[in-house]
Amino acid sequence: MAVDYIVIVAYLAGMLAMGWWGMRRAKSKSDFLVAGRRLGPAMYSGTMAAIVLGGASTIGGVGLGYQYGLSGAWMVFTIGLGILALSLFFSARIARLKVYTVSEMLDLRYGGRAGLISGIVMWAYTLMLAVTSTIAYATIFDVLFDVPRTLAIVIGGTIVVAYSTLGGMWSITITDMVQFVVKTIGVLIILLPVAVVKAGGFSEMKEALPTSYFDPLGIGGETIFTYVLIYTFGMLIGQDIWQRVFTARTDKVARWGGTVSGVYCLAYAIGGAVIGTAAKVMYPTGLGTADEAFARIVKDELPVGVRGLVLAAALAAVMSTSSGALIACATVANNDIWKRLRGLPADSGDGHDEVKGNRLFILVMGAATIVTAIALNNVVEALTVAYNLLVGGLLVPILGGLLWKRGTAEGALASIAVGGLAVVGLMWHYGILANEAVYYGLAASLVTYVVVSLATKATDAAVLANWRDRLAGRGGETPEAASVAVSQ
Repeated sequence: MAVDYIVIVAYLAGMLAMGWWGMRRAKSKSDFLVAGRRLGPAMYSGTMAAIVLGGASTIGGVGLGYQYGLSGAWMVFTIGLGILALSLFFSARIARLKVYTVSEMLDLRYGGRAGLISGIVMWAYTLMLAVTSTIAYATIFDVLFDVPRTLAIVIGGTIVVAYSTLGGMWSITITDMVQFVVKTIGVLIILLPVAVVKAGGFSEMKEALPTSYFDPLGIGGETIFTYVLIYTFGMLIGQDIWQRVFTARTDKVARWGGTVSGVYCLAYAIGGAVIGTAAKVMYPTGLGTADEAFARIVKDELPVGVRGLVLAAALAAVMSTSSGALIACATVANNDIWKRLRGLPADSGDGHDEVKGNRLFILVMGAATIVTAIALNNVVEALTVAYNLLVGGLLVPILGGLLWKRGTAEGALASIAVGGLAVVGLMWHYGILANEAVYYGLAASLVTYVVVSLATKATDAAVLANWRDRLAGRGGETPEAASVAVSQ
């Protein structure tokens, strides 16, 4: 096990070293928040896949495979579908806007009146997403080092906060690319075939397990529908995802690089479910929870050294999502809430002040994330709250703004307020994990948006003209101007 420890410690030290390297490239706000909008296809694809495939997709995906068989792939599969839809239909237009946050997009589309309330909702979502990722460190570090839960959260959270604070999106991009490679090797190339072989191959797996484990819809139609609503649509509008779209060098990179990421996610979903199904053959009983299946296979079936690499892959999955959520949370808190409350424009301050301010917000939000993660226990409930708020409150006004020119600021604001409050009330009434909250909350948001938009004056023609110009790539910040310090 000592060799495994060395592999893990070396990996963590490498993450910090890359954070220090990224600090040297973060010379402007654009560098710090969106990597200078300079990522090419390979790096963009890898980092996009890294942020969406976190601990829930890796450890949780294997756990769902253990519990339901191949249909356990649906949760991660719907994430991949969301990335595909975003990349093929929306990412090019989003990239051409040259903004930093979803709320800035809403301001452009609706004339500057939807930013603050949407920023608050998006901040709540990104904070809870960062918290759930940070909680996952407890499970991984318990397997690795048998340390108490609180210490595990502090160790993992501090490392992510450190490299994210140092170099912002540049540090996160480089570390995510490494994490993508480690996850691919550890989970798909090593653990997947080992699990299948140890389970006796697919023929033995079919003989040992009920036929429901090989039914593509075995997890249930309602569950799949809920996954689509929460995860597929959530991928279309989350600040953590959009902030990665903003890093693309061109709109073509955003479209086709993202498409590659989406396809990779689909393969990752199936791979995780197969590993979980194999684990059910090897450990038909004796696991405390389904999520223990991943760690159990790694500990029992992999040799020393290789085991450390695969555990590093699990750690990489958590860290990539955690760092992406953290910088998204800090960006929204600073640009969409703090500056608006002070009456400052989003681009106030010179380049040095902008980097310093955003670095401070990452540090503060990181500390808040660690403290909240220590206080909370239920990852599933926290993640459900995050996605319900996101989809119920912001899906309709964001997609409505992109697709329906008759949508108005009044309709957007009313939709956010009604959808958000409906989701919260319905979760309180039906329970946090009940599907009704997102079903009815989303329906209320849609009806409110359409009715109020039609009942109010259409958006000013000058606002729509500026919006069309930005969608076409005219106006806004240029990647070259934003990244001159890096390119020299």
